[in-house]
Amino acid sequence: MTSKRSIFEDVSEGEPRREAPKGGMIDAGRRGARGAIRIWLMVLFALVVVMIAVGGLTRLTDSGLSITEWKPLSGALPPMNAADWQSEFDKYRQIPEYQLQNKGMSLSEFKAIYWWEWGHRQLGRVIGLVWAVGFFGFLAARRIPAGWTGRLLLLGVLGGAQGAIGWWMVSSGLDGEMLDVASYRLAVHLGLAFVILGFIAWYMMMLRREERELMQARRSKEARLFGLSTGWLHFAFLQILIGALVAGIDAGRSYTDWPLMAGGFLPPDFWMSDLGWRNFFENPGLVQFIHRMVGYALLAFGIMAWLKGRRSAHVATRAAFTAAFIALCAQVALGVATVLHVAAWQVAIVHQVLAVILWVLILRARFLSLYPVAQSVRG
Repeated sequence: MTSKRSIFEDVSEGEPRREAPKGGMIDAGRRGARGAIRIWLMVLFALVVVMIAVGGLTRLTDSGLSITEWKPLSGALPPMNAADWQSEFDKYRQIPEYQLQNKGMSLSEFKAIYWWEWGHRQLGRVIGLVWAVGFFGFLAARRIPAGWTGRLLLLGVLGGAQGAIGWWMVSSGLDGEMLDVASYRLAVHLGLAFVILGFIAWYMMMLRREERELMQARRSKEARLFGLSTGWLHFAFLQILIGALVAGIDAGRSYTDWPLMAGGFLPPDFWMSDLGWRNFFENPGLVQFIHRMVGYALLAFGIMAWLKGRRSAHVATRAAFTAAFIALCAQVALGVATVLHVAAWQVAIVHQVLAVILWVLILRARFLSLYPVAQSVRG
């Protein structure tokens, strides 16, 4: 017969003690090398930004068709002697750009444009190598956090697709009567570069914070601001694609007055009947007009987004929307300057780099709308 226990007796006496709950279980076994991977992504991010800038300069200097073959591996070596240079030059002299625009170009002048295109392709190879070394290195060391292998692999797949699209773009200017690459192919090429950059930036922002922090932050998601910033991001992406169309046909050098175009609201050759639907890709006046109108609409949308963003309950989110809006205003002003300076390469390339900054800042505002940063009650 068991004896009665005192109400003051420790009932756990003689029984196995339970361990106290441990914190941080969400991150246990899944953290991986978050810091190292983020640094690796930062290197990739910087290289892609440089790649976009070099690609813009390659287009502005009309250098994109100087290499007429796609040799992903052997093409890494430039011409090593006079015979090699002459061979490359002879190949260039067979394409329409030389025959219709650059006939009589000297070998030294050809070398100048060749190095721009070679540098652009070589930078692409470097990016691919940096991705491969990082990805497979982290994979072999089993240091990739849970759920991140597919995301990091996606960057490599998109990078490979970008190389193929780059050649698809170049090939459009090697036959027929085109003096440059097809503008819509240039838009696809540039658009994918911004998509890749966007994924890298988003992953960098995610890896900066622990999984548990992101899960907690998402409970405070500002749905309206997230939807608004998503729309803003897509709107800016559309304008970037139209800007590529402008660059593809040198439309920025066709009408150099502002706010009018050749003295009127609509350009004189607003619609060319012989082009039909191709007016939207090949008519300099129409393409530049669309770029201007979309720019004004984007500014109006940006004002609305900024005013809504200012009402956020989170300081960091408000600051992110303000930074994106300031970049947008600067981009619009620089766009006007680009027109007035006849799309001089010094101004045009700054305009393109600022588009990268604007794109990332809008993406950051979107991220902070989804994952607000916690703050004290005092703010």
